[in-house]
Amino acid sequence: MKILHTSDWHIGRTFHTHSTLEHLGIVLDALVEIVRDRGVDVVAVAGDVFDSAIPSKEGYALLTGTLRRLKEAGASVVMTSGNHDSATRLGFQSEWAALAGIHVVTGPEQYLEPITITDEHGPVYFYGIPYLEPVLIRHLHPDVPLKTHEQVLNFAMTRIRADLALRNLTLGSLSARGGRSVVLSHCFAAGVASAAEASDVERDITAGGLDVVPLGVFDGCDYVALGHIHGRATLTERVRYSGAPLHYSFSEVGKPRGAWLVELGAAGLGATEDGTHPTVEWIDLPVPRRLTVLTGELATLLADETLAGTEGDWVKAILTDQVRPLDAMRSMQTRFAHCVALEHRPTITLEADGSTYAERIRAATSDAEIVAGFLSFVRNGVGPSEFESALIAQLQTEQGAKEANA
Repeated sequence: MKILHTSDWHIGRTFHTHSTLEHLGIVLDALVEIVRDRGVDVVAVAGDVFDSAIPSKEGYALLTGTLRRLKEAGASVVMTSGNHDSATRLGFQSEWAALAGIHVVTGPEQYLEPITITDEHGPVYFYGIPYLEPVLIRHLHPDVPLKTHEQVLNFAMTRIRADLALRNLTLGSLSARGGRSVVLSHCFAAGVASAAEASDVERDITAGGLDVVPLGVFDGCDYVALGHIHGRATLTERVRYSGAPLHYSFSEVGKPRGAWLVELGAAGLGATEDGTHPTVEWIDLPVPRRLTVLTGELATLLADETLAGTEGDWVKAILTDQVRPLDAMRSMQTRFAHCVALEHRPTITLEADGSTYAERIRAATSDAEIVAGFLSFVRNGVGPSEFESALIAQLQTEQGAKEANA
């Protein structure tokens, strides 16, 4: 059985106020082509299908069209809700969608009802664990401590292993091994759950910080399709993150976009029948517009001919000018039309001499010195230019004349 593991579509998310629907549509179309070309049987989507709990009609249209094309390409779909999703909205009419092979798992106890898909080697049980906020589900099991995401997932996986064992007892006379199993979960798993790995798009899943789930929680199943981290990650051969299919933040620069193609044989993960091909393969997805971070002085960035290949990218500019340039965004966009973020990070910074700004102003002997001191204070040590000094003197002369004639 061929399974395409993806996650974190974040339909409806904007990129620095720009809609990403068109670009995401291109990527999801490519995902459909992979399903068709590689003969994928099941597409597993591990949470954060939407970016918002209240998706737009355009977002719903994109999701509906993608699911229809995946089905037409020959795949079933198993999809769970993530912490960005509204479980109620995502799961609306999921009962009827399941009749068409589109399985949307959002109910808090629905993970105990695996989606069973059979191939020539027997059944594969897909246990979809929707994002389970501890504070919202602990009332369902008042005798069980469910204060953290680790405790919640450990409890869920314990029940899943028990359910799988019962099903395999039933299969005992038909298969020496029993059924294979795939778990979908949306969480921070040990091995990547750190501030360095997380993108600024990935909202904390707890109020007090990262709630890391140990890998041992997922013991006992053939493959674990994780979501929530936007970068590709292999925690073990059978526990992986696919990452998001589209870049949603400049913190994701350099992270590849794609999905895992997982092939389960009769023995689960292992060599294919001819013994020559890997059972888990990374499939790249197109990047409709690359992310680029440019660093340098504004004039240099605007004139550097070696940057011609980045003019169509999403651009973040880190300007190193000693003084923040005026109207820098407009200037950058005359060359880099998709420059959407600026940061001023001067390479030369004024070293404080120990005196406060107020003390320096009191030491000034003229209005011109006060103005010059202010400009130097707000412009990283750069005082008035020759033109500005002449303009200041002119304004002071005009003001003095007005006061003398008043």
